[in-house]
Amino acid sequence: MSDTFLGTAVPLTQAGFDNVTQQLGADAQSLWALLTVETQGFGFLPDRRPKILYERHIFSKRTGGRYNVTNPDVSSSEPGGYLKGAAEYERLMRAIRLDRQAALESTSWGLPQIMGFNAKTLRYLDAEEMIQSFINDEDTQLQGANRFISNNAALSDALRQKEWARVAFFYNGKDYQKNQYDRKLQHYYELFSIKGTPSIEVRAAQARLTYLGFDPGGIDGVIGNGTRTATIAFQRANQLSVTADLDDPTLDALKMAAGV
Repeated sequence: MSDTFLGTAVPLTQAGFDNVTQQLGADAQSLWALLTVETQGFGFLPDRRPKILYERHIFSKRTGGRYNVTNPDVSSSEPGGYLKGAAEYERLMRAIRLDRQAALESTSWGLPQIMGFNAKTLRYLDAEEMIQSFINDEDTQLQGANRFISNNAALSDALRQKEWARVAFFYNGKDYQKNQYDRKLQHYYELFSIKGTPSIEVRAAQARLTYLGFDPGGIDGVIGNGTRTATIAFQRANQLSVTADLDDPTLDALKMAAGV
């Protein structure tokens, strides 16, 4: 696997999402709540690499702390040092130069933010194989979430029962209350129950606009002023009728231009 971590980065499909909700026995609102808390609901960066979070305390544990003194930014007994966004890859690459396997295993990946050290338990050969699959599309990333949740009967049951504290405990760990994961899950579940879940078609269009450099102001599956402004800019740049709508000609042109 190349250390560019670049793949096709195909946005989530309705079929992929429906397949996972059916397999989990969960409703759409619950799954979207989980994904929104983990990655604001989208698994790739604008440059098409998977979203990641590098955990220096995990790296320290997996390498016996031997880099803590010389490289405290990427190896420490304490969590932290987060740069967020694309800058997390800078931390990851520094760790890879020290210990590639430990670095990949000390990073959470994609839409569900699955830690690399979970790969073998989730029936991947190793972290390399899991990551290689995650760089291609969000459907595969979501299947990773399915494997993680299905592998823990208590977590699966908690998600179906909407017991958010239990979901947060099993998904985010015993310190989940520090970041109020349970409250955030409940908030987004209630929001999606009232407002409706994200449109996967709109979300895919927003992703393609983002890949092409037309910022819709977020990838949330909701058409707002940011999406309309980005759509107008794309339509003008591609000699399309300027409607500000994600009409069929615009959607087709976006797919062709983005290549996904």
